[in-house]
Amino acid sequence: MSRFQVKKVAVLGAGVMGAQIAAHLVNVKVPVILFDLPAKEGPKSAIAEKAIANLKKLKPSPIGVAEDADLIQPANYEEHMKLLKGCDLIIEAIAERMDWKLDLYHKIAPFVAKTALVASNTSGLSITKLSEALPDAIKPRFCGIHFFNPPRYMQLVELINTPTTNAEVLDQLETFVTSTLGKGVVRAHDTPNFIANRIGIAGMLSTMKQAENFGLSFDVVDDLTGKKLGRASSGTFRTADVVGLDTMAHVIKTLQDNLSLETDPFYGNFGTPAVLQKLLDLKNLGQKTKAGFFKKVGRDILQFELDSEEYIPAGQKSDEVYGRMLKKPAGERLKLLRNAEGAQGRFLWAILRDSFHYAAIHLEHIADTARDVDQAMRWGFGMKQGPFELWQEAGWLDVAKMVQEDIDAGKALTKAPLPQWVFEGPVAEAGGVHTAQGSWSPAQKKFVPRRELPVYQRQIFPEKLLGEDSLPDWKTAGTTISETKALRTWTLDGEVLIASIKNKMHAISPEVMEGLVEAVDVAESDFKAMVIWSGDAPFSVGADLEATMPAFVVGGAEAIESIEQELQNMMLRMRYAQVPVVAAIHGMALGGGCELSVYSARRVAHMESYIGLVEVGVGLVPGAGGLTYIARRAAENATTSTGKDLLPFLTEGFTAAAMAKVGTSAIESRKLGYLLDSDIIVAHKDELLHVAINEARSMANAGWRAPLARTFPVAGRSGIATIRGSLVNMRDGGFISEFDQHIATLIAEVVCGGDVDTGTLVDEQYLMKLERKAFTHLIAHPKTHERILGMLNTGKPVRN
Repeated sequence: MSRFQVKKVAVLGAGVMGAQIAAHLVNVKVPVILFDLPAKEGPKSAIAEKAIANLKKLKPSPIGVAEDADLIQPANYEEHMKLLKGCDLIIEAIAERMDWKLDLYHKIAPFVAKTALVASNTSGLSITKLSEALPDAIKPRFCGIHFFNPPRYMQLVELINTPTTNAEVLDQLETFVTSTLGKGVVRAHDTPNFIANRIGIAGMLSTMKQAENFGLSFDVVDDLTGKKLGRASSGTFRTADVVGLDTMAHVIKTLQDNLSLETDPFYGNFGTPAVLQKLLDLKNLGQKTKAGFFKKVGRDILQFELDSEEYIPAGQKSDEVYGRMLKKPAGERLKLLRNAEGAQGRFLWAILRDSFHYAAIHLEHIADTARDVDQAMRWGFGMKQGPFELWQEAGWLDVAKMVQEDIDAGKALTKAPLPQWVFEGPVAEAGGVHTAQGSWSPAQKKFVPRRELPVYQRQIFPEKLLGEDSLPDWKTAGTTISETKALRTWTLDGEVLIASIKNKMHAISPEVMEGLVEAVDVAESDFKAMVIWSGDAPFSVGADLEATMPAFVVGGAEAIESIEQELQNMMLRMRYAQVPVVAAIHGMALGGGCELSVYSARRVAHMESYIGLVEVGVGLVPGAGGLTYIARRAAENATTSTGKDLLPFLTEGFTAAAMAKVGTSAIESRKLGYLLDSDIIVAHKDELLHVAINEARSMANAGWRAPLARTFPVAGRSGIATIRGSLVNMRDGGFISEFDQHIATLIAEVVCGGDVDTGTLVDEQYLMKLERKAFTHLIAHPKTHERILGMLNTGKPVRN
């Protein structure tokens, strides 16, 4: 059988979702054509062209770097239908109108290649009914593909088959969506709103109903149903505003139109809430119209009041006692909430009870297993745990009895009892739906293991659910070589040594420095290569400030200079190690974490990695070799030019460090110079370690040798003078403070090599000495102390 490859994709529909799906395809280097209707005036592809141009303006950006939007090919249905013949995958993403979609399928059918897959991006329309418009030859290659908005950032993609979908097609598409697009795939049954929106929207409707029942305001509800409850920080009503109230209303209408009391005992609760209907009538659709449940006026956040139809002040928080309750162990937490006297506690129990009740009743009809439901809610609604996970953690039968008691007492949303499998048989005996054997499938009446597609072999440590004890834990897996409180070194294959930082936020403490140097020694003597990978994000937020400040208090600037020199020596030890050192980056690589990555031989970075030198935010300069790296890279890049002026090659790196610029994706980090063209960007976070180990092993097997230390030219005093002039203008224009100017000047002096002639040859040790001098000068500065204390106390930079 030939390997399925997606060499080109067509996206039909240049609306919000279609354009952003196209943008994400470009992010992962898949050529894409974006189709829409022919424009009535001007160029025929003007609608698609406008959508592509708008991608550059959206925040958060759907595309890694704005100019890559130009890589999307605009097209229209009148002139370019033949282009479909060259596409291996066609994703239809037009408006949620069954008649429009069916009409489009009739038009494209003659132009679909014989092996191309066709998929509809719909949030809830029947995939089977859509397939009926396609010729018999295409039906086996057709399915539903439901991206969540925004497609770049949301991990969930639901795949939905029809009775005529070829099983191999779903496997092929799941492989592409998982590895190439970096998504978490859940296979849903062809039922209204599939899994995530079915459970999620029912949950939001329950929350709105119970908020009204208990007399709670939107701001309090969002405070209770956000991070405190282990859900997305935007809570319930703010999430609805972000999604769009018109979108939410459409999903609700899908439930109303396609279900009934016979097919869903909760149907009576699917009415559009009065407050939502009023906002729709007022055309207040949420974030897109700058007004919904909430509205921002200046710096003030207001919330809608139904009775007056006006916006009133918001910002009220929930009672602290419930925040403390929510930190208790799951079983104790649910019992406390159920027995709470206050409205907020009883509200929380009610919405959790409703979620357990709804998920249990509908599991058999909407999903293959309970795993699909919990993964869908994690990936699609930002929940820390899915409903079955929380239920299981809290004590399966204890919670089941509490829920059934409320049902019997008429407190639940419906009198429909929990399914019998909840109380009897394998689930009750196992204490939950997730076990080492797999997750519960009511239809198959057994625990079903995860799909074993070859693509999942690339996920050495996949994200696992509570109870999936058979899946390995990276914290204890493999063979441990050495372990301290700060660092574990271990191996999976005996060839590549893995170093994992254990500190909070993977901060680089003196113990980490010592451990990494020892790890390089061990790797050189006993292994082919070394990978720095610490499991969960972030890669590293840099030097441990809390560990550094006491050293300053006791030993002053000399103690700090000594620590910085140790950091620099560690970086050089890695750069010149006799085995390749590969940094596997996920999440933030800031400050010293950025320096740790750039001094590695190669970087393998997850797409959503945020890399930068941010020391200016705490009143310091990069002091562990970051500025030396900028100077060296500028000199190396300048060798490709016939000119002799170093400054143009230095400007980007200097600006990034002086302004604490952070790449908002791995793609942008490459543009800033923190990743190189030879580095690898990985779309799926759980494939990162697999790729990094393979890259490290391949480098070693290819005969990799460490670079030789060499001198390189610097811009010298003339470069410093030029930069100083620009900084004065920025200060006088009010763009930077005087202290910002002072720090930036120190950065310029280091990256330009100090008071030397232009073109003077220096080495890394010389520049690192300048770094230490600037760093120790600033560590004693009172304004630096203000910035450090502000960051430690609030987590936000202080501008002084």
